[in-house]
Amino acid sequence: MARLQASRAKRGAPAALRTPPKDDSQRDLFTLFIADVAGKDVRGTMDVALFRLSKRVTRASGIITYRLPDGTVQVTGGPMGMATAWDFDIVLLAISQLTEAANRWRAGKGPKPSRTIRPHASEVLSFCRRSGGGDQYQWIREALRRLGTTTITVDRKSKSGRLEMEAEPLLSRVGVFSGESTDRIGALEFDVPVWIYREVVECEKPGVLTVHEDYFLIQSGIGRFLYRLFRRAAGRTSASWSFALLFERSGSSGTQKEFNRTLRGLIAEDELPEYTLKEAAGQDGPILVATYRGCSEAAGRGG
Repeated sequence: MARLQASRAKRGAPAALRTPPKDDSQRDLFTLFIADVAGKDVRGTMDVALFRLSKRVTRASGIITYRLPDGTVQVTGGPMGMATAWDFDIVLLAISQLTEAANRWRAGKGPKPSRTIRPHASEVLSFCRRSGGGDQYQWIREALRRLGTTTITVDRKSKSGRLEMEAEPLLSRVGVFSGESTDRIGALEFDVPVWIYREVVECEKPGVLTVHEDYFLIQSGIGRFLYRLFRRAAGRTSASWSFALLFERSGSSGTQKEFNRTLRGLIAEDELPEYTLKEAAGQDGPILVATYRGCSEAAGRGG
């Protein structure tokens, strides 16, 4: 992190990663502190953005539709706005804690986990690498509202050829509770969607991938979308996509031209966790190549 910040300051470039909070390395003494659990994501959700990329454009009651080879994914925002890429950090916390509990259950060291997650607000902030200021607690309230009213609808054909549909909010049955002597929120409670629970707990081979801890420091929504896509498709090798396909898969509310400008800025900064980026010429337009740092494999996979 220090090397990246020094390099950025030298060339006067904008920050791809924000500076961690001052108390980032401090941990309260929980039996199993959530912030010490490796961040996890569900593989099946990482090739499209299940959230909006902009903090400014709320997309209240808006719809993003992704047409994929095996069906359609639709993201529908609630009246208070669609959940953001930063709100989705709370979903990653839920996936991470659920994965940890499921691993203990499979090892015979605990009960089968339920869909209900009960973190403390301070644990959420620490896991998401945020400071403990009062405005951060307000963010938790608002994020949970948006996550509870942003619905994911999946239409895809089964192996038998039948069209199947599932629709659920990113989090359901959301509860926020404050202490008796303070208005500051404390305990939280929410249920993960059935499709996440099924993938993490009930699948014989869970489709869960570890997310680098610096993912939570990525400043731009497009940068967050790209990292999740790289982590799924490139892994420890490399992968490539056309700029046009990335724009389509991002659900960006901007134009292709604006999106391309952001991509080129991220390529120039070269600060996203784990992957180095370069632009290449393609038959139908520019291509982004993401390569795992230290990987010498030139040929990539992707779309």
